[in-house]
Amino acid sequence: TPTPPDITCRPQANTTVDVLPTPSVNTVANQTHCTGSTVPSIVFTSSTPGATFSWSRTVPTPDIGLAATSGSGNVPSFIANPAITVPVTATFSVVASYSNGEVTCTGTPIQFTITINPTPQVNAVSNQTYCTGSTVPSIVFTSNIPGAAFSWSRTVPVPDIGLAPTSGSGNVPTFITTNTSNAPITSTFSVVATFTNNGVTCTGTPIQFTITVNPSPQVNAVANQTYCAGASVPSVVFTSNVPGATFSWSRTVPTPDIGLAATSGTGSVPMFTATNTSTAPITSTFSVVATYSNNGVTCTG
Repeated sequence: TPTPPDITCRPQANTTVDVLPTPSVNTVANQTHCTGSTVPSIVFTSSTPGATFSWSRTVPTPDIGLAATSGSGNVPSFIANPAITVPVTATFSVVASYSNGEVTCTGTPIQFTITINPTPQVNAVSNQTYCTGSTVPSIVFTSNIPGAAFSWSRTVPVPDIGLAPTSGSGNVPTFITTNTSNAPITSTFSVVATFTNNGVTCTGTPIQFTITVNPSPQVNAVANQTYCAGASVPSVVFTSNVPGATFSWSRTVPTPDIGLAATSGTGSVPMFTATNTSTAPITSTFSVVATYSNNGVTCTG
């Protein structure tokens, strides 16, 4: 009987191969913000748990307000540059990585943008004063930001100044002033500028200005007067429908004259002694006009 062979059991080696995923960055929408606003942190995500992120960006001039031009993890929150006067855009590139041991797999970068719109301001408009019945030219608004749009509203005094609309967009139209009262009336205008880009509207700080309409002063009627030669003619004191009105007057000079030395003057006609060296009645005709001044504008009745 032959001797059986020597049989030895040896352990069998097991080999494993790990295949790591290639991570991708979930899409990030483009963003538009106004100058001075807070841009929130941009948090990146991936369909691959445990993925990490790195990013970089372009740097426009002027810049958007973010100090960092690249980084790992999320983009931090920042204040949009308040000095921007035209829309500026930074393009961000983001890539996801996944590591296991000494092996790192990197996905395909994605891109998105952050645009900063300017916040427009309305250039100052001076206060204006007109006489009733005057033509007010259109008030054309301008801004430090090209392409800004404007909207305005105003207070409505009683009586009103003669402008039909109480609010509008664009410029204030030309109109004829009215003031049926006996005192100045004022309408206060508030104007705001807006700038729209990428569907985002940025609104500036409103400014105000006023349009004042002065009343038209009229001289209250003065009755015709007749005196005998040698009589004392009292001062003729003028009055008006508008408090604070002033008066100027002039007169014709008959031959012989009536005894009044002045042929014109301001304020009241002074008292005088009537004279007539002729043999028939003599007449001097007085013409009187009232004026009213306010805000450096004088209105004449």
